[in-house]
Amino acid sequence: MASSHLKLALTYDVQQLRRELKHCLGKQWPLHFNNFDYEGDWRSISLRSASGNMDDIFAHSGDMSYVDTPLMAEVDYIRSVVDSWKCEKESVRLLALSPGSVIKPHKDRGCSYLDGSFRIHIPILTNKSVLFTVDGKELFLDEGTCWYMDFGKTHHIENRGETNRVHLIMDCIRNEWTDALFAKNAYDFELDPVEKEQEKATRALMIAELEKMDTDVARTLIAQMKNEKV
Repeated sequence: MASSHLKLALTYDVQQLRRELKHCLGKQWPLHFNNFDYEGDWRSISLRSASGNMDDIFAHSGDMSYVDTPLMAEVDYIRSVVDSWKCEKESVRLLALSPGSVIKPHKDRGCSYLDGSFRIHIPILTNKSVLFTVDGKELFLDEGTCWYMDFGKTHHIENRGETNRVHLIMDCIRNEWTDALFAKNAYDFELDPVEKEQEKATRALMIAELEKMDTDVARTLIAQMKNEKV
C-alpha cells in the first residue's frame, strides 16, 4: 500500500542549516494560523509564498503561483537545498515548535504523494523527546535527514523536550524526477485496498453526476475518468 512516510536517502549539512537558521531567527516569525490544531507556541516564516512575503505562511493557496521571499536570498545553503529538488515548489517554510507545545491529531488535505502535491521535512533542530506520529507510527526525524510524510493521514507532534524543534518544510509538485527519486527509495505507489475502494466509489459518483449533464465536455471527462487507473 502507499507509504504513509518515507525516509529518503538524502542528508544535508546540519551546521550550515543551523547557521542560516540562526540568521532567520532574527526575523519576525508569526504564530501558525491554524490555532485549533495546536497548543503552546508554533511559529513559521516563509522562504517561498504565494504573496512573496515572509509573514505569508499559508500553504496550498489554490491555483496561485509561488515566489521566493526576500529571506530566500539571505540563506544560500538552504536555497541550494531547495533548488536541488528538480520540481516545482509551492510554499517553503521554516516551522518551529517550542518546548511543551503540541500539534493535535489532524489531517491535511492534498498532502499525499498520490495527490500530486507532497510535503518534505528536513529537521534542523530537534531533540530525543519530540514525539512524531503519522498514521499510528511513531518516528524520530534526526537533524539533517529528509522525509516525505503523507499528512492526508492522521498525524500529531509533541515537543516534550527542552529545546525548540525546527524543520525546513517544502511543498512540492510531483513530476518524473520525483517519481524516479521515490521509486529509488522504495516508495509504494499503490493505494491500500480500503483507499482504492473509496476512490472507486468517489469516481462512480462523479461519473453519475457528469452523465446527468449530457454535454460534450461531460462525456469527454467521463471517458477520461473511465480510462484512468485507480
